[in-house]
Amino acid sequence: MIRPIAFELNEQTALDNHYQHEVEGLSDSRAQSLALQEFDDFVDKLRNAGVNVIVVNDTPESKTPDSIFPNNWISMHGNGAVVLYPMYAPNRRKERRMDVLNILTANGFRVDEVIDLSPAENEERILEGTGSLVLDHENSIAYACLSHRTNEDELVNWAKLTNYSVVSFHALQALDGQLLPIYHTNVMMSVGQELAIVCADSIKDEMERKLVLDSLTETGKEIMLISEAQKSSFAGNMLQVVNDKDERIMVMSNQAFESLNDEQISTIEKTNRILHSSLETIETLGGGSARCMMAEVFLPKAD
Repeated sequence: MIRPIAFELNEQTALDNHYQHEVEGLSDSRAQSLALQEFDDFVDKLRNAGVNVIVVNDTPESKTPDSIFPNNWISMHGNGAVVLYPMYAPNRRKERRMDVLNILTANGFRVDEVIDLSPAENEERILEGTGSLVLDHENSIAYACLSHRTNEDELVNWAKLTNYSVVSFHALQALDGQLLPIYHTNVMMSVGQELAIVCADSIKDEMERKLVLDSLTETGKEIMLISEAQKSSFAGNMLQVVNDKDERIMVMSNQAFESLNDEQISTIEKTNRILHSSLETIETLGGGSARCMMAEVFLPKAD
């Protein structure tokens, strides 16, 4: 997780991230202060639950208002591979930091290979990490809703390099009387070891919807459907993590948790503890939530 030093509404990403909203009268310095408090409280909750959290401080050299969302530029895999991704917004490309790899090795993890896809951004072939890709690691399947931030050609290239299969589809959201592409897959679905949380209503094509749901069913996932309103409250932006007692924890924001009904909460609690934290400023200005703030580490431990 990247601890921010210059968090604010990123005007470059707000053009297509319809979850970002400006707050009238909120200065950039106040936004940073509020976001930092939310970040620190969130990290404390994770650590108190026994989750190993590696916090990396943002650097002042580059103005990176979205550095708090590292999952878009890096993913770390069980075979020792680290993948670096091509980013849509020019000011987000500054977030990629090779020193993070040194921090990972200093924390006892092994990096055997770095797959750098970032040059593709120069040709507008964008693939924004585990925002674009919702990964079923156990079955080596990537779910991806196609958009200008999830390029189909680059998706195929990624799959060849990582030996994952891909379930791609189109997901749409209503905005100002139009149906527009959902920019990131992790807005509308989350896949854990036993449970998949999906806003199936956002997949308008019946065949594509069936393709996604059938794949989840065939790999043994219980499917919990969420509404489009719940999606807009970041209920699709959850992440399952494991603590030091090998307990599974479903992590989400307060807003996401409060959008759930009792039956949905019970469904999650069958296989996970629930951890939620207030991320109001980060969600409002940044347009991302709990899942976006965590770049999970699957790297093997060093010998």
